[in-house]
Formats: sequence, C-alpha cells, structure tokens
Amino acid sequence: MVPPGAVVRNGHTGPDSPPDRPVRVVLFSDTVADVNGPARFVQNVAEQARRRGLALTVLTSTRKPCPRSPNILNFAPVAALPMPGYPELGLVVPPVRAMLREAARLSPDVVHVSTPGPVGLVGLLGAWRGGAPVLGVYHTDFPAYIDRLFDDAGLSALCRGFMRAFYSRFRGVFARSDDYGRALGAIGVEAERVLPLRPGIDTGLFSVDKRDPSAWAGVPGVRPDAVKVLYVGRVSVEKNLPMLAEAWRGVHAAVGDRAQLVVVGGGPYLERMRAELGGHGTVFAGYRFGEELARLYASGDLFVFPSLTDTLGQVVMESQSCGLATLVGDAGGPREMVVDGTTGLVLPGQDAGAWTRAVMALVGDGARRRAMGRAASRHMAAYSIERSFEEWWAAHERAAR
Repeated sequence: MVPPGAVVRNGHTGPDSPPDRPVRVVLFSDTVADVNGPARFVQNVAEQARRRGLALTVLTSTRKPCPRSPNILNFAPVAALPMPGYPELGLVVPPVRAMLREAARLSPDVVHVSTPGPVGLVGLLGAWRGGAPVLGVYHTDFPAYIDRLFDDAGLSALCRGFMRAFYSRFRGVFARSDDYGRALGAIGVEAERVLPLRPGIDTGLFSVDKRDPSAWAGVPGVRPDAVKVLYVGRVSVEKNLPMLAEAWRGVHAAVGDRAQLVVVGGGPYLERMRAELGGHGTVFAGYRFGEELARLYASGDLFVFPSLTDTLGQVVMESQSCGLATLVGDAGGPREMVVDGTTGLVLPGQDAGAWTRAVMALVGDGARRRAMGRAASRHMAAYSIERSFEEWWAAHERAAR
C-alpha cells in the first residue's frame, strides 16, 4: 500500500523491484549519535519519515549509542579514534563492504550523503555502483573552520580542494541559508545545483510552553533571581567564544550578580573558558538534551550565539522558538534567522565592546527583552520540522523521476 502523499516512481530498474512503488532513499551520515545540529537534522528527518511511512533508511557507523529507530542502522566501525582537538567527535573507519551490501539490498532511488566524511564516501561509492543520483546538505563550512582554527593557507587550500571534489558528484546540495548557498559556489557547486531548503525544528518541543523556573534547580550555581544569559552549543574556538568571554567580563564588571552567563555544552575550549571566566558570574551546565534543554531555553532570559562559521545555527532557532531574544554575529547563517531589532540583534562578530553594550542594555531592559522574545517565538512558528521535511522529501522525489 502506498503511504498518503508518497510519489511512486515508475519503471525502476533495481533488483527485485516492482514497476510501481514509493520512492526509496538511503541516507549516509557520519554524525547521527553526536550532540550537534547535523546529527539532530538526521534524527529529525528519520523520525518524520518513520511517522509518515516513507522509505528512508539512515546508515551510519559509530561506537556511540545511536537513537533507537527502525530506520536508523548503525554498523560497528572497523576502527575509531578521536578527532584531533575534538575528542568528543569520533573519526571512524566504517565497514565498507557491509554498508555497501546493505545499500544494494535497499536498492535506493536516491542516495542522500549528509557529511563529507568516511561514511559519506561510502555513500558516494554506493550511489556510483547502484546508479542512483546523489543529494546532500551542506551542514558545516569546513574551509571556514580550518581558516579560523589553523590560519594555514596550504591546509585551507587542501580542504577546499577536497570539498570541491567531494561535492562535484552531487546532483544537488541543499543550503539552509542564503549565506551558505554562496559558500557552496566557492567550492565549485554551480547555482543550478544549489537547492534552497527552509530550515526547521521541533516547534512542539522547543516552545514557550516549556517555561519552568524550577528547571534551574538542576543546574548547580544558577541563582533564581539572576537574568540568565544562555549559550548552547559546542564549546570551541571556532564558535567565536574567546570574543564572548571578553564581552562577558565587561558585562559582569558593570552589572555584577544581576546576570549570569550559562554555558550549555562541552568541547575543547571548555577548561580554558572556565579559567577565563572564573569569578565572572558564569555557570557551566554541561550537556543537556530534549525536554530538559527545552525547559532551560524557555526559562532563560537572553540567548547569545557569536559564531561566524555556522551554516545555520540550529540553536538560534530553538532559542527563539522558546521565546528568547537572541544575539548573533554578522556572518554565517544564524544572522538570517534573527530579525535584527525585532527578535534579537545582529552584532559585529569581532567587536567585544558592541556585545558587552548590547547584553548590558537588554539585561537592564526586561520589557524590551520580553517583547523581542514574544516576537521571536511568533517568527519561528513558520519554521517547523514538518514543513522543512516536506520540502526535503519532495526534492528527493523529483530527483528519483
């Protein structure tokens, strides 16, 4: 039986395939079990497909616990080691033959490659062997990360060359922001292969309805009466956190205990940031997930995300959906998610003084802060994961024709 709304592809020539059946998609991703936006995106599309009865199967390879879902298959890696500088992110050698056999058995009409890593390379090989078109999402601007972390022209050129070769095999690449549609052009993806995709989040989970001031009882060190300024994400240099640390020291010098910076997440910059902000009204909350994370967002007062290298910044959408005025930098995808002056502020990314002044002003103006938060929540109502998935799936159906 064909699920409601499914498009049937006629004349499929794969092994053991009937002439008329719903489109099949196999998605390859190196990140499914990690704590980041790309992993959450893969989990979301897998869940949306499962709920709708659509033929999407996710293939990954990791030693981390994977979400339990019938359409997510995890293959034990041949070997795994931590990524240099990012021990929480694993670099694996996937079991290539086993994954290719499973892909051939599934006989996809379209292969979706979500990441330019070892599992993504297996996906490209599987698509080539099976003759299926390849689509993907540009989740991470690795050349920008390399530029920021290493300042090495040779390494940057090598990264751009790899990305150019990798994405040359794709029929289309989704860009979830205009800024990174342009970045795709810089690595050789022609405009006609760039597929704009409306981003989406679980607006039911991330909602102002989750506000619960008692949620802070589970975060030692947070004071109930303080204005809570949140950062959620990887705690790393490429997120522009050294600038935020400098800005926050200025805020704390001016407002003292009236406000606290709450850092949710972990990463290679964590211990250094902890040392830099010791005694400056900062709480490090570690990793928080799901309902607990939604309650912390909705029970906070202000959100800051200074990254200049993110292609989207999913946390920027989540924070606004939960009713937080949101401050972002003036480069990358996050600035496209904030209506400057209405749902938050877009600030010069490297100007710590500008960030200090903006945070101080909103800490001291609760009425403006709350008005921005209400506008932010209304703004995000149009960015549901359901709507985003429908666009994503429709593009795969078109590619299968």
